Amino acid sequence: MEETNEFLQRMEKIRAKHSGMGRYRQYKCPLCEDRGFIVQDDGKGHDVAKKCRCYAVTRAKELMEQSGISEELCRKTFENYNPGRSAQLEKAKAKAEGYARDFINFEQGRHNSILLSGQVGAGKTHLGMAICNTLLNLCNVGVVYMSYRNAVMEIKQTVMDKENYYAIINRYCNARLLYIDDLLKGRSTEADLNILYEIINYRYMHNKPMVISTEKLPESLIEFDEAVGSRILEMCRGNIVILNGLELNYRMKL
Repeated sequence: MEETNEFLQRMEKIRAKHSGMGRYRQYKCPLCEDRGFIVQDDGKGHDVAKKCRCYAVTRAKELMEQSGISEELCRKTFENYNPGRSAQLEKAKAKAEGYARDFINFEQGRHNSILLSGQVGAGKTHLGMAICNTLLNLCNVGVVYMSYRNAVMEIKQTVMDKENYYAIINRYCNARLLYIDDLLKGRSTEADLNILYEIINYRYMHNKPMVISTEKLPESLIEFDEAVGSRILEMCRGNIVILNGLELNYRMKL
């Protein structure tokens, strides 16, 4: 009880300090004035501090920043994705938009993920980030970005430090939405497979959704490893986008 009172007193001091500035400062969240908490009556005459509704999205943005994602990727949206005159890319964009729009409805289901696969340079990462940015900014969905090659290298470097190892693995396993970018990019080893299986299997067993972009086609995922590939394809059933054709590579047009 003493700790609670001390905490509330500190909060009141902060509130008093900023109370005279309210007229001149614009807050991102007027409800808590960017403090991340609000003080409410618990119905029994006691003040209790509770996390503000803005806390989740603020924390999610922090996680995105900590993942090393670039500012450029943070600006990827459906609005600035240009499919040109390609029917394939128009269909891919529509599928990605539909996934983001209906995410909340099927998040807890078995088929709650989306796979963007195929042609290099077709904008798979752009669409993946557009999904994540939409859910993060409009729906307060916590997203963790996982650049496959970089993440696997980081995890392997901590394999002798169990505390660090599981801290990183758990972050990818327990994210509300995990975006795996460039899955299976480069040469994969048995150690890479073990790490990937640990993450994919955990999310499969707990119905945790993923956005996955990869140059590999669905059959190549099965050939790489049946256990990993079959889990991914089952989770992405109904949301598998396959892009074929060099004409889709926007880098070839520059």
